[in-house]
Amino acid sequence: MRDIFHDELDSINETLLRMSGLVREAMTDATKSLLTGDLQLAEKVIAADQTIDDIQHDLDNRTINLMARQQPVASDLRNLVSTLRISADLERMGDLAHHIAKTARMRFPGQAVPELLKPLVADMDRAASAIGEKLSTVLQYRDTARALELDKDDDVMDDLHRKLIGVLLGDDWSFGIETAIDMTLLGRYYERFGDHAVSIANRVYFTVTGEYVTAE
Repeated sequence: MRDIFHDELDSINETLLRMSGLVREAMTDATKSLLTGDLQLAEKVIAADQTIDDIQHDLDNRTINLMARQQPVASDLRNLVSTLRISADLERMGDLAHHIAKTARMRFPGQAVPELLKPLVADMDRAASAIGEKLSTVLQYRDTARALELDKDDDVMDDLHRKLIGVLLGDDWSFGIETAIDMTLLGRYYERFGDHAVSIANRVYFTVTGEYVTAE
């Protein structure tokens, strides 16, 4: 019975890893659609969000089922409870990519991002990609050292977000209120993507060590 339990637990962890890969791909594609005005790519991201949602629902059902049947304790229980939290965060990260793609679709055939801000948005995309890649490593290997690094990686995203807000509030902003609203929301989507990744990393750290990450 324990072998069956751990096989199912491994399968659940593999599903989390697959989910993280889909989320990372969605964010990359969403940004590309945003910066290039690629409507077809935006539609792909929007449609794919349902797949991420379906995976989360299936994952939660499997996790709860396993908890009910096996009544795990100690580290196994921490793992399963953490899975529920992690899947919710990953689903939300997928939603953020979905929102970015919807913004790209809403402004088609134009583009939501002015040329002036495209380099900054590209930097935010690179920061999100780095965060997503490291998060996948953390989930695959339960790497607590890299889990702790994600907070610093998120600081890069936070700095870019502050820079974006500074541009929007500058006296020389000339792109109008509608674009300012778009950019405010987009900046928030990228910033929250990093926050959810940190939340997942902290949850992995707790799962492995039984201790919460101490804020500096």
